[in-house]
Amino acid sequence: MDDNGGVYFVPAFSGLYAPYWKDSARGVIVGLTRYVTKAHLARAVLEATAFQTRDVVSAMEADSGIPLRQLRTDGGMVVNELLMQMQANTLNCPVVRPKIRETTALGAAYAAGLGCGFYKDTDDLTQHWSIDKTWDPDIDPKERGRQYRQWKKAVYRSFDWEETD
Repeated sequence: MDDNGGVYFVPAFSGLYAPYWKDSARGVIVGLTRYVTKAHLARAVLEATAFQTRDVVSAMEADSGIPLRQLRTDGGMVVNELLMQMQANTLNCPVVRPKIRETTALGAAYAAGLGCGFYKDTDDLTQHWSIDKTWDPDIDPKERGRQYRQWKKAVYRSFDWEETD
């Protein structure tokens, strides 16, 4: 599927967290028409992951004053090549997948190795990290902006769905 058919999905199942902090938000699917297929919905769900990452990265950049030059990924979702390309397009920077995809567990092992002296320093660890694949942005900047504006509209529609007394 080349596009989302105008559908946006906001997974606010128990509110929206960083950077929105809206516990009264609820999940929404917007932009449905009679032409939307299950493939459009599936793509919208994947895009939501990329848009949520962009929201958090934008907040981090604003707070730190440091622009993101590349995103290094890990975890189960990195096997989805379409998602990785969407992430590069959404962030407008390269997305890098390491050869070892479960780096959280690897980081714990590295910490233990440093603690017991198996590794002498963090420089010793960097030689073990290597790139499996890199995705570069390949989307028109105007289209990137349009998609993100639509995502933000969907996010704002999810706000205050749950009424609090």
